[in-house]
Amino acid sequence: MHDKRKSYYLTIDTETANGLEDPMMYDIGGAIHDKQGHVLETFSFIIYDIFCAERALFDTAYYAVKRPQYEADIKAGSRKIVSIQTARRHVTALCRKYNVKAIVAHNARFDYRSTNGTLRYVTKSASRWFLPYGIPVWDTLKMAQDTICRQPTYINWCRRNGYCLKNGKPRATAEILYKYIKLRPDFTEDHTGLEDVLIEKEIFTKCMAQHKKMRKSAWE
Repeated sequence: MHDKRKSYYLTIDTETANGLEDPMMYDIGGAIHDKQGHVLETFSFIIYDIFCAERALFDTAYYAVKRPQYEADIKAGSRKIVSIQTARRHVTALCRKYNVKAIVAHNARFDYRSTNGTLRYVTKSASRWFLPYGIPVWDTLKMAQDTICRQPTYINWCRRNGYCLKNGKPRATAEILYKYIKLRPDFTEDHTGLEDVLIEKEIFTKCMAQHKKMRKSAWE
């Protein structure tokens, strides 16, 4: 049972095919958690409509080489293969169950675009919006840029490790931020939905713990 007095968040991550301009989602992971990062529920869905029904499209994915891993995980039961409409209904039900305060993602506009774009492609625009209406979408990239990335310790750490952009600003990928937060310099992101969600909610927790003014909305 969850404490109904607390605020809960749904962090999601999508893995996509078909390039960055018109991404098609084949993997979505999610975790319901509180502000401190305690996880209450997770899901890991492989989207049938792209992974199976659009095999040629899936093969355009940057991480298409992971197909055997996905197939093994599906067989083992650690990931579930579902239609995009089933995934959408599950996300809506979770948000209702936990009265979710915000849906969170790292570089959230991308995940927003990939979920909606895939749904519209699969349903020929009969359904247009994947995420439930009225719930704010927060972006841990913006949150980190306004908190962690301004700290001298992070800036210096990025300089020492070669994690700066050409203009000298520190990079803020989920992988780099997680390496810093957890003091795990050898960490490599899995680039699978649920596994990436579990590192992104750590970034969210770290940002929230700063108690600083920061942009949260994906559209700020």
